Amino acid sequence: MQAYQFLTRAIFGAVSLVLMAVALGLIIYAGLQQADAFSAPDRDIGQALLDCVGYMVIAVAIFEVAKYILEEEVIDPTQMRNAGQARRSITKFVSTISIAIFLEALVAVFQTSKGPDISMMLYPTLLLLSGVAMVVGLGVYQKLSTAAEGEVRKSPEAAAEEKAELDRF
Repeated sequence: MQAYQFLTRAIFGAVSLVLMAVALGLIIYAGLQQADAFSAPDRDIGQALLDCVGYMVIAVAIFEVAKYILEEEVIDPTQMRNAGQARRSITKFVSTISIAIFLEALVAVFQTSKGPDISMMLYPTLLLLSGVAMVVGLGVYQKLSTAAEGEVRKSPEAAAEEKAELDRF
């Protein structure tokens, strides 16, 4: 069983490091594209800046996913055995991804509004709606998980069962 845990932790660690490298690559690429935009006189610097923000937002989202995997699966995989800890961890993760979605939607709105075809606003609008749905879903999750935690605290049998579960790890 320990060999299996070591193998899965090693794989998750490797995946996390590769994702962090991809995020770093996107940041470097965005910086190089920005330097190229300033050096070329015929290049639209505003569009290049918006592209740079888009790459940075994606890089932050990828880095957050990598960090989440590293923290929750490699460094301390027993951390999410408690419902409260799991709720806080998932809340932090979903909040970061939601912010990235909202930023990407904002960049897409600016890019689309500069173009001649306003019918292309469907993608940014759907992106904004999906960000709102994530935040609403997170609120529902928070409400339900808090209520479930309250029930566990009220029930001596459930509290003893949760404590026994935690003591096993």
